[in-house]
Amino acid sequence: MKRIIIPLLIAAFLWFFMFSPWTSGIFNFWTAMSFSAVILMNMSFALRPQWWVEDVKFDWKNIAGGVALSVVLWGIFWVGDKASAWLFDFARPQVELIYGMKTGENPWLLSILLLILIGPAEEIFWRGYVQNALSKRWNPNTGFIVTTLVYALVHIWSFNFMLVMAALVVGAIWGLAYRLYPQKLGTLIVSHAVWDVVVFVLFPI
Repeated sequence: MKRIIIPLLIAAFLWFFMFSPWTSGIFNFWTAMSFSAVILMNMSFALRPQWWVEDVKFDWKNIAGGVALSVVLWGIFWVGDKASAWLFDFARPQVELIYGMKTGENPWLLSILLLILIGPAEEIFWRGYVQNALSKRWNPNTGFIVTTLVYALVHIWSFNFMLVMAALVVGAIWGLAYRLYPQKLGTLIVSHAVWDVVVFVLFPI
């Protein structure tokens, strides 16, 4: 169990460092995020070196499926943004705070980091390692639920309700897809990477 708990504690610390107001400004957010992505990906390779052979394919079907899923997610979030803004006065200001993290950043560099490093690393760690390991230790349904909740909760250090809810929604969708199709991790890697670029850089909501 320590092979699961220790990586989760490390991830929780990294998210605290990135999002907490007490550590804000110590390092550039995207530098810290990239550093965290490297750590998560290396832990995944070290703890489950066979994941690449077992779960990942990047044929045209998986790539197309990942792009399609990211488009669906954008639509869900567009509707969710309108609904949350109607329901809660704090919703839109909190969303603007999230987008404020990219202020002053080079959009091309940010896109490359999200597409090549940050998006894939998160999916490899959260679904490819954590959910896989918890599913094998308990059962696939429990692994899916626990991973989704933990993925959302590590964002709590931001004290941004909309960010936590966003993480819960995308975590649930990617987690459910991995629960149903564990051999489609490649699709989810593409989806996470493309979604990050689309929602942060190309077509902000």
